[in-house]
Amino acid sequence: MNSTTGDTDSRPDDTRSERNRDLRVLQLVTTPRPFFDLQIRELEERNIECTTVTVPRPPEGGRSVTDYLRFYPKVLRHSLSEYDLVHANYGLVAPFALAQPIRPLVLTFWGTDLMSENGWLPRLSTTVARQADAVILPTKAMATNYPGPHSLIPFGVDTDLFRPIPQQEARERIGWDSDDPIVLFPYDTSRGVKDFARAKRIVQQADVDADLRAVSGVPHDEIPYYMNASDMLLVSSKREAGPMVVKEAAACNLPVVSTDVGFVSEVLDGVSNCAVSDSDRDLIGAVENVLDRGERSDGRTAIDGLGVDEMADAIVDVYDRVLAERGSKTTVSR
Repeated sequence: MNSTTGDTDSRPDDTRSERNRDLRVLQLVTTPRPFFDLQIRELEERNIECTTVTVPRPPEGGRSVTDYLRFYPKVLRHSLSEYDLVHANYGLVAPFALAQPIRPLVLTFWGTDLMSENGWLPRLSTTVARQADAVILPTKAMATNYPGPHSLIPFGVDTDLFRPIPQQEARERIGWDSDDPIVLFPYDTSRGVKDFARAKRIVQQADVDADLRAVSGVPHDEIPYYMNASDMLLVSSKREAGPMVVKEAAACNLPVVSTDVGFVSEVLDGVSNCAVSDSDRDLIGAVENVLDRGERSDGRTAIDGLGVDEMADAIVDVYDRVLAERGSKTTVSR
């Protein structure tokens, strides 16, 4: 298995669509996220039939070992002879995919499964990955945590959804009324790793009159309005696997000031009116500069090659390679 990039044609050609018209994939996931839902949508548009099985979650939230034990029978209840391969999305579900020896396994890491401070999770994830037929990493930064053979396929951004919208239109849509510039903090303030206290301190110490607003728990398709209603996105996280919110902000041409986490430096490299630093002093200065200029970024030009078409085409290429190496496609009973 060779390390590859996610570069492909922008849309699947007729040959590819014909080749995959009967492909059936069992998708395993802990909790579907918007980027995962987008991935499934794009794969199904390429005539790949996907069945998703999620880990049970109790009504009160959170998961225990018991919930994961209940997940395994859910996987086995699906007649694996009906599928061509299994795609585990997140390292924690991969062991359950390996417990079925029938179909080849593709494993996509999401970030915390490789970069968590809980040492057992990265150890489990990397151990299981060595048994997979193919491994997908969404960022270059994650390769330091998993140096083995892999395909680099960035999570795609829906640029039809995340797009520039006139600020006044966006503010009217969500009911925001402010005479001051708005700094968007895109997380639940109670999540310690997101470090809202630092974000608040940075904005308070900046020599600007700005309104810091935390947004979480809103429908994903409404997030573009919150981004376009804002003057800047502020990410103060202690660590991140991504974050996808930076790609989405870039697609909206929303200026971003962020700590140097995840793939932020990679995504914002060369993007105007943005800044990345781990220094409070630099972050405060960046907030001042961005808001004093009062201009949008040119981030949308930076996400070329990070779209959903490229992502889906690259995943299909991985599927095809794995099936060709295993010879599975020719032996599947219909």
